[in-house]
Amino acid sequence: MAPQDLLEALSDLHPELTILTAEDLAGRHPGEHSENFGAQVMAQPSSTEAAAALVTWCAAHDVTVVPQGGLTGLVGGSISRSGEVILSTARLNRILSIEPEEMTATVEAGVTLEALQQAAARHGLTTGIDLGSRGTATVGGMVSTNAGGILAFRNGVMRHQVLGLEAVLPSGAVLCDLTRVVKVSAGPDLKQLFIGGEGAFGFVTRVVLKLEPQRPHRATALVGVADARSALALVRHFRSLPALALEAAEMMWPRYIRDHAALKGLDLSWLETEAAALLIEVSGESVEAATSALEAGLEQSWEPLDLQGGIVAQSLDQARRFWDIREDSGFYYAEIPLAASFDISVPPLFLDAYVAGLESRLKAIDPTYAAYVYGHIADGNLHLTLIKQGPLPEAELRAVERAVYAGIHEAGGSFSAEHGVGLEKRHGYEGFVSPEKQALGRALKQALDPKGLFNPGKVPF
Repeated sequence: MAPQDLLEALSDLHPELTILTAEDLAGRHPGEHSENFGAQVMAQPSSTEAAAALVTWCAAHDVTVVPQGGLTGLVGGSISRSGEVILSTARLNRILSIEPEEMTATVEAGVTLEALQQAAARHGLTTGIDLGSRGTATVGGMVSTNAGGILAFRNGVMRHQVLGLEAVLPSGAVLCDLTRVVKVSAGPDLKQLFIGGEGAFGFVTRVVLKLEPQRPHRATALVGVADARSALALVRHFRSLPALALEAAEMMWPRYIRDHAALKGLDLSWLETEAAALLIEVSGESVEAATSALEAGLEQSWEPLDLQGGIVAQSLDQARRFWDIREDSGFYYAEIPLAASFDISVPPLFLDAYVAGLESRLKAIDPTYAAYVYGHIADGNLHLTLIKQGPLPEAELRAVERAVYAGIHEAGGSFSAEHGVGLEKRHGYEGFVSPEKQALGRALKQALDPKGLFNPGKVPF
């Protein structure tokens, strides 16, 4: 159907369903991909019943549905095209309950991570997962991409935070599995299909999440390290201290930290020339206790780990400046727009060999090639960006992908750590996921969505 025909058909479908036109969408930011609003028709239900009515109608009329959350996805998983209907969680934005005693929250899928964090903080609680895009990333989107982030080394990824969920299936039927307990041994855990499914198996409407005690008293440092192995040893040291909790361990390789610090005017005169930087944050009983323990831990580790310089933040503002260097990770796009970027994970002890090999493999393609490398050191998740303006010619991009993905599967890692597959990582999925796993995924897709109407082409199905 043409967008205008869809608008006319859907305008009075359900009283709790708002339909936006191309004109409505024209003034809105499309998120990380300019083609996210390509369908020109967006349905915004404010209830599960309204979402089910929309999906039921689409199934009966063979209309493709593209689920969308906060539009922070980086792999094209929310791209839509003319003739499709965007199904947005924007109006499913209520925090339904927070249970302080059992430390759970039940929320609608359009609630942002930051909104939930703020609501939980009033009870002395917080989410077990955190992302730099917390202000716009929605719980439903995080479920659908199995988001990871800063705390994954300690609490796991989104899959480990979800106790229960509700989703509208491609048929329009509603699967309600809003359990609030960890222990459920009642057959296969079918909700797992929707966690990391990128909207291919259904539209998530409500989620039950685990919460954890808030630890507001923090101390932060930037520390110079010679390599990932030294950084991991330092991480292990701080994880072993009983009076502290490690809240973050983010590593930035030399090219990234040097270029970004220069852009932001952050003094790195204390950092040895060839050193990488480890951003480390701990929490304790008070800010003073956390700071004292952080300083003592660094002093104990200085010579044994041959640390290459370090500075402990002396104020909240200084700590925020450190975090800005890590979290404003798209600083390079002004100079290298549309640069090819990747999100991989390897066992942490393989990081040094991987990064060294990556440099060699990239230069074998083009001697001028180099990459910005940074990421979540404690769980082996690296973000990589080729320092060259994109988009690359198809053959060149495929060669870069092979260089980036080489050895990851054999080492026990993943070509996609926390960003998903979407459209952009389709070749990675087809080349680095076993044929048996791909076949099983297609069989599940056929069973739940035989017409292939939910987010086609992504994951990829």
